[in-house]
Amino acid sequence: MKILISNDDGYQAPGIVALHDALKTLDGVEVEVVAPEHNNSAKSNALTLHSPLYVHKAHNGFRYVNGTPADCVHIALTGLLGYRPDLVVSGINNGANMGDDTIYSGTVGAAMEGYLFGIPAIAFSQVDKGWGEIEAAAAKAREIVEQMRAQNLVTDTPWLLNVNIPNMPLAALQPIKLCRLGRRHAAERVIVQESPRGEAMYWIGGAGAAKDDAEGTDFHATAQGHVSITPLKVDLTDHDNLGYWAQTASRLAAGAAGAPEL
Repeated sequence: MKILISNDDGYQAPGIVALHDALKTLDGVEVEVVAPEHNNSAKSNALTLHSPLYVHKAHNGFRYVNGTPADCVHIALTGLLGYRPDLVVSGINNGANMGDDTIYSGTVGAAMEGYLFGIPAIAFSQVDKGWGEIEAAAAKAREIVEQMRAQNLVTDTPWLLNVNIPNMPLAALQPIKLCRLGRRHAAERVIVQESPRGEAMYWIGGAGAAKDDAEGTDFHATAQGHVSITPLKVDLTDHDNLGYWAQTASRLAAGAAGAPEL
């Protein structure tokens, strides 16, 4: 089995090093890293279209790109590797990607790029920042990948999983829980500062606190020490309200047809 690893914290981040070191010990597995040169947190699925991308190789064999997480996976799959990996794994991220965070997450964006190419993909994150118990998180990630392979789930049928691992010793981690995404309150206010030249500088405020952290959500599960797994999809269609919008579209079309010409 061939695994492509990427992340959004950059190729030198402790999370991707620990993940690579853990996955390379799996029997019959080849792993390769193509990751951003610098931290690209919150870059979501962004692709670089108006400037060139360069690939370099680090002393440890990791390849790094002056682009986004999605750039890394995209160019890896469309020519850089020269083969199609069986699995795309992203992370381990420095901090949670739960609830609304998944929309912004570069970690999830890298995994999603693999999924969009029809390849099974997993995004791994630690709940708290700071890399505490990163080796335990890497061991749990290895265990999950190993079980996915043992259950014959790494096939030509793509899927996308978002996994959050509490910063706890391996033996203390509670069993995996399948969860839905929770929700956060609106983000904190923007932070305004004055530059040395007297211009206003704006910094995006912190993420809002959990709003929906009820039982069954990723927030609730990880707070109880469980490893949360949430299957994701890319279809953003509001299927529940298609009927309502069909009626609305009919009224809009009828109104446009009867509107006087200017």
